[in-house]
Amino acid sequence: MSRYRGPRLRISRRLGDLPGLTRKKTNKNSPAGEHGQQIRKPSEYSLRLEEKQKLRFNYGLNERQLLKNIKIAKKVQGSTGIILLQILEMRLDNIIFRLGLAPTIPAARQLVNHGHILVNDKILSICSYQCKPGDIIKIKNKLNSTKLVQTYMNFPGLASMPNHLEFNKEKLIAKVNGIIERDWVALQLNELLVVEYYSRK
Repeated sequence: MSRYRGPRLRISRRLGDLPGLTRKKTNKNSPAGEHGQQIRKPSEYSLRLEEKQKLRFNYGLNERQLLKNIKIAKKVQGSTGIILLQILEMRLDNIIFRLGLAPTIPAARQLVNHGHILVNDKILSICSYQCKPGDIIKIKNKLNSTKLVQTYMNFPGLASMPNHLEFNKEKLIAKVNGIIERDWVALQLNELLVVEYYSRK
């Protein structure tokens, strides 16, 4: 499994606010690097590439995973861009993040990998698991699991919880009630440009 280990603020300065990657904020407005200060008109290709990179870094995917999800989205009837966002939003690591159980998606991924999360009463360590309506998500009933999640919940990532999720803070039990709608996706993104980027390859 690939993971981005480089400077995160540098990426968010270049691509804009990425809530899934980091919660840190910077006072600098221009992109990082010596050429960040130069103002130039971006080409059509660079606009498409930028939108694709936003998806990759926010959800923590590598190129192969994103391409695989694009192919799945193209086979489903409907708008490919919206279906792609729904596939990415219904990943287990993203749902943990959206519930406020982790401050970022990498932190949520670590919770899943270390076996702290139960889905339908089974320990699941696959971050890319596609959650379905009706799935019950719990925290493992162990002291270190609940303590870690309680620490994370004191510093939540996003303020608003999407309407397709239901969460009981006392019992630490969540339920997926449906598929996320486009309006609830927290990322500022033009998904059509991502589809265009891959259609020209």
